[in-house]
Amino acid sequence: MKIKKKLISIGGILMKLLLLFIFGWPFFWMISTSLQSMEEVNSITPTFLPAVAHFENYVEAWCSGPGGSMWVFLKNSLIVVVAVIGLQMFVVVPAAYAFAKYEFKGKKICFGAVLIALMMPTQITFLPIYLMMSEWGLINSLWPQILPFITNAFAIFLLRQYFMQIQNELIEAAKIDGASEWRVIMQIMMPMSKPAIASIVLFSFVGQWNEYFWPLVMTNADAYRTLPVAIAQLKQMEGVANWQVVMAGNAILVLPVVLVYLFASKQIMKSFAYSGIK
Repeated sequence: MKIKKKLISIGGILMKLLLLFIFGWPFFWMISTSLQSMEEVNSITPTFLPAVAHFENYVEAWCSGPGGSMWVFLKNSLIVVVAVIGLQMFVVVPAAYAFAKYEFKGKKICFGAVLIALMMPTQITFLPIYLMMSEWGLINSLWPQILPFITNAFAIFLLRQYFMQIQNELIEAAKIDGASEWRVIMQIMMPMSKPAIASIVLFSFVGQWNEYFWPLVMTNADAYRTLPVAIAQLKQMEGVANWQVVMAGNAILVLPVVLVYLFASKQIMKSFAYSGIK
């Protein structure tokens, strides 16, 4: 029995090390390449660690944007991310609250539509949305990168599951004390659902920060494009010879995602631990 437990423990450790290698190796290679010289990158023998760290690759990558800086793309990415997350909270929270705590005609049909939207690829809706944005005269601006994402089926589903765990007695007591629906949402539901909200914010941040296809097809000017498009253009400008600069640009793109994940990881674990499916 003890031998069996030891074998299971060793197997678990080996599996964790394997997963760490699978997911960690690409990041290690990206950082290593971003710090190498051109000679090391183009060497026939792979260079795992640079002899000298070349941080000037990051400076070169940052200065490759229009006007000698990536600031325009970074500003656009920040505007899009903040706008999408803010508008999503304004739409998703009341919707999840209604599905969790209200009974109304057509509730099951509406929630079924949310589940269908959850399974539907965004590519299916691209053409209708593009035509609609074009008709409204919003193409080649930041609006087409914001408006299609102000609602999120997964966020509604996850937050609904979390709201269902909150006892109705708390809501009824608050209403007896004169609390309005908005006050119940803001002072009871949302504070008690911080892990789920943190997860939604993280997933929305990662999705919008890494979005490449939407800003590429909705804009044709650098003034309205985001950082992922700029990194792709960096690859086209630098070519094969300067992969160290391209990798430095990718590291700049990935860094905010890693920082946000480290900040919100505990809340994410809590959200999936306590949001039982009903």
